[in-house]
Amino acid sequence: MTRGNPETRKATNPMRTERHNYYEAMFLISQATAADMNAATEHIKGLLDRSGAEIVALKKWDERRLAFEIGGQKRAVYLICYFKMLATKLADFDRDCNLSEKIMRVLVTKAEHLTIEEMQSADSRQAMADEAAIRAMGEDAEDVDMVEEEV
Repeated sequence: MTRGNPETRKATNPMRTERHNYYEAMFLISQATAADMNAATEHIKGLLDRSGAEIVALKKWDERRLAFEIGGQKRAVYLICYFKMLATKLADFDRDCNLSEKIMRVLVTKAEHLTIEEMQSADSRQAMADEAAIRAMGEDAEDVDMVEEEV
């Protein structure tokens, strides 16, 4: 075994390659955060981009009552994301998620049980964007109603 700087050994060993894995992440976000779904998904995409991940699919899974309160919240919105990332970057991504104020909880597992096609079929980013637009239009309509009532 050679001695010396481990970073130098990595660079000089042609057989050593960085391993990319496919992962499945379940994010819990509060209802208040989910009210602006575009901002919530952009935040998650930003965390994944910072870690060098390639998003395969992202979708809103459900809105459910929690088994126990988390930070005073009794309900949460579940988002599921499939992505490809360097195995060495996973700890940094997990730390960033835990430090985020917009994410209540995150669980990341390897997605070995799914094929890439199955992951891609779960993608509903467009449906999430449509839902966010509808919510925004609903809020605008409520604002108009409030102004009309004041007049």
